[in-house]
Amino acid sequence: MPLLDIRNLTIELDTPHGRVKALERVSLTLNPGEVHGLVGESGSGRTLLAKAILGIPGHNWTIQADRMMWDGQNLMDMSPSERRVLMGSEMAMIFQDPISSLDPAITVGTQIIEAMPENKELPRWKRGSDKRKKAQQWLHKVGIKETQKIMSSYAWELSDGECQKVMIAIAVANQPRLLIADEPTNSMEIRTQAQIFRLLSKLNQLQNVSILLISHELETLSQWCDRLTVMYSGQVMESGVTSEVIANPYHPYTKALLDNIPDYSNPEHHKTMMQTLPGSAPALQHLPIGCRLGPRCPQAKKLCVNQPSLCHQKDRYFACHFPYHNEPCHEEPLTKS
Repeated sequence: MPLLDIRNLTIELDTPHGRVKALERVSLTLNPGEVHGLVGESGSGRTLLAKAILGIPGHNWTIQADRMMWDGQNLMDMSPSERRVLMGSEMAMIFQDPISSLDPAITVGTQIIEAMPENKELPRWKRGSDKRKKAQQWLHKVGIKETQKIMSSYAWELSDGECQKVMIAIAVANQPRLLIADEPTNSMEIRTQAQIFRLLSKLNQLQNVSILLISHELETLSQWCDRLTVMYSGQVMESGVTSEVIANPYHPYTKALLDNIPDYSNPEHHKTMMQTLPGSAPALQHLPIGCRLGPRCPQAKKLCVNQPSLCHQKDRYFACHFPYHNEPCHEEPLTKS
């Protein structure tokens, strides 16, 4: 049974320009112990999807879904208090903006300790010192050397990179079953990025933590993720096993992302022009009808004014009327079951 199963999730936002569909019929399946990559440009709706999973919607959101299940429980039927309990015990998220996510009035050490579960095997008088010791260990694992100094500091005293590491330490110290990492290595140097990804991989392999890894860097996700889901402007373009998606993309947008990865085998790659799609991602108040990639898609035809259904063929999902390397989908679309 999937750990997380979402079918046809739609999120509408009330804006000064009227109601817009920021996410439209998005489906996602995450299995226990899986590292699932969510890739797309800024504004593709990846963070909205993550917040909907955690149950922290905005005041102007309207959420609809055929199915939104967590380990056999219907998330749509849970009360806000039940969702908060779930987020505090089984789910955790590394937010993209760490400074605004940390409490400026409480020391970093206190915030990490609050997120850690109780070790009931220890007597009560030992639990406080044990938590503090483990908090320093988590800070050391995410690449912080002066752990005692950071523990006694406030968020506004730290740099962006240090706050990002503290956010990661808080999330992993909670020992969740699902960790959502939204651009976890943003504003970090290359060596620290590799250290963070190794830590996440170790959590996945040793503690069977499922990870939803959000990034705009397809090259990075292809190295660490078991499966990939490609999003564009609030719609799912393609999903499947990472190696299959990379080797044989069905959707034109996935192919465009792959073509944009630099060719390091070419000694003059830094002098060559990268392949790009014409135009830019549409604003929410000016979304095209049908497939939202249509105005930029090299494969677009008249049929693309109708939104393609997310089709399922041999463990691959794609939403395209004219896919690469594959016949158009004639199967029944993913619907409520």
